[in-house]
Amino acid sequence: MSKITKQQARVKRHRHVRVKIKGTAQRPRLAIYRSLKHIHAQLIDDASGRTLASSSTSKLKITGTVGNATKVGEDIAKLAQGLKITEVVFDRGGYKYHGQVKAVAEGARGAGLKL
Repeated sequence: MSKITKQQARVKRHRHVRVKIKGTAQRPRLAIYRSLKHIHAQLIDDASGRTLASSSTSKLKITGTVGNATKVGEDIAKLAQGLKITEVVFDRGGYKYHGQVKAVAEGARGAGLKL
């Protein structure tokens, strides 16, 4: 019997969450992805299967720390306001709501986005 890796466990958790979370054009899904160096955030309309806006620490030319994750949240909120989006559904991507993931959410809330 093979052991389940951390990545496989995260993907499994994410699948369970995605059953309940759907993004629409009026209220898209704010999806988070963490790599070893960067954190990425996307606004996704699941009805049409399109990415409406995206931001990341690599796009902002900064490293993926908790303080910089807040900047990603603020940037994605500004992009959402440019698209006249005020509310989103938060998809933490199977990650624990802690650290960088929490910082992105708080940065988006601080910039005026409702989660």
